[in-house]
Amino acid sequence: MRVNRIGLIAGGALAVAAAGAALLAAGAATAQSAAQPQPVRSTPIPVSSRDRVYTADQTSNTVTVIDPSTDKVLGTIALGAQRLSTTLNPQYLGDENVHGLAFSDDHRKLAVVSIGSDTVDIVDTATNKVLNHTDVGRASHEGWFTRDGKQFWVADRGRDTVTIVDAVHGGVVTDLNVGANPSKVVMSPDGKLAYVNHLTEAEITVVDVASHRVVDHITGLGDAFSSDLAISPDGAELWVPHKRAGLTTVVDLVHRKVKTVLKTGPDTNHPNFAGQYAYVTVGGLDKTVVYKRSSGNPALVGAIQDNGHAPHGVWPSGDGSRLYIGLEKSDAVDVVDTATNKVIDTIAVGQEPQALVYVPDAAPNGGAPNLGRQGLGQQAHNVPTTLPDGTPGDTMDPVKGRALEATIRPVAGLDMIDLQARGLRPSTTYQAYGMAADGTRTKVVTFATDGNGNAPQVLAFAQFDGTSVAIVPIGGTERPVSTADDAQAVTAADLFYCDCCC
Repeated sequence: MRVNRIGLIAGGALAVAAAGAALLAAGAATAQSAAQPQPVRSTPIPVSSRDRVYTADQTSNTVTVIDPSTDKVLGTIALGAQRLSTTLNPQYLGDENVHGLAFSDDHRKLAVVSIGSDTVDIVDTATNKVLNHTDVGRASHEGWFTRDGKQFWVADRGRDTVTIVDAVHGGVVTDLNVGANPSKVVMSPDGKLAYVNHLTEAEITVVDVASHRVVDHITGLGDAFSSDLAISPDGAELWVPHKRAGLTTVVDLVHRKVKTVLKTGPDTNHPNFAGQYAYVTVGGLDKTVVYKRSSGNPALVGAIQDNGHAPHGVWPSGDGSRLYIGLEKSDAVDVVDTATNKVIDTIAVGQEPQALVYVPDAAPNGGAPNLGRQGLGQQAHNVPTTLPDGTPGDTMDPVKGRALEATIRPVAGLDMIDLQARGLRPSTTYQAYGMAADGTRTKVVTFATDGNGNAPQVLAFAQFDGTSVAIVPIGGTERPVSTADDAQAVTAADLFYCDCCC
């Protein structure tokens, strides 16, 4: 595996980060900031068997639990049935599309957000049991605990609200109107301010946590669509990824203005921080890019070649010596040594991991009770693809990524066929076929591209017996398809579209 080496020594990085944080804090004090919260200092926590890594697995509807001291999966917390097994039943009671994660400051509570069932579960990290369950706003996505751990604020993408959940007893405290299609909530290190991004607005909404009032809007982001965001440990910056545009906006929170917009790459997903460095997963390139933060604009210093497809959620260990990266289309997690930025291990987890968090001292007794095995041992795999002109669609372009990706994942006796297309004809309907080794083809699904020629995610559920996937435009030149093949066709009306993002 070819990986760019950065030569970052974890201990030194933390020392430099402390100096950089002090410099930024001093600048904040002289610049403006009676209203700007000061960062809360934290001490590095060495990796131990009491720590836990969690992934939110939206196809198996599980949370995978990993012991980072051994990088072994301890089991999964099942919050619903595996996708398609009973989830379409009108009597289905479980969570659907387990997607978002956050943990309380005392590391004793884990919040799990399910975007399909519009629910939040608060889990006890010591026992892995659900403490309470709350129905929240439509298409709830990602959120944050208040400093005291008593409330969890979650963004409702399908509304204009942030729902405040009682994290102790369950239930909704109130809903806050924050503007159209909020996607995630993060809070300043002192817990006084909440920052909210949006799916349809190129701005960050700033909310005073104590009064629940919107107090500011930071405008001028690089794109209107923003799925995730992260706040730096020193409280000085927000990093806001724009998945569709392949950009990341860096916001200066001291002056509440956009600092710069970075060209990070197709399907830019999640940012996070370790020491003086910022890491951004870039799903379309199977890379995690690395920037060095400074008082000026951040500098790109390298990239980690991930050992799988579509890196998504990312989180550092408590001492910054390790970085854990969820691989959405490989059902796995990469473990990265931040001293070398090399992948040192890859761990198979539940199906389609989205958000990922590392929680130091989550299991104070080192135990792992009440875990099962749902979703494990059913990893996805990518298959070759062919474009209408006969060229391979899965050849990696170093800037644009792959033109056509096809991921096959076993679910409940069927296969989930996950397609992603870039740079095809704009506003065009395509027919996708499963191709057998002898050239026989079977209709899988039709899908339409957007005005830019992209289809972020197309899902079909069938038995996939092919060795590759090929597409042709509807109305284009097509070879005859047998009657048996036609019987398995999926019409455009059956298309399930999901722009996954966290």
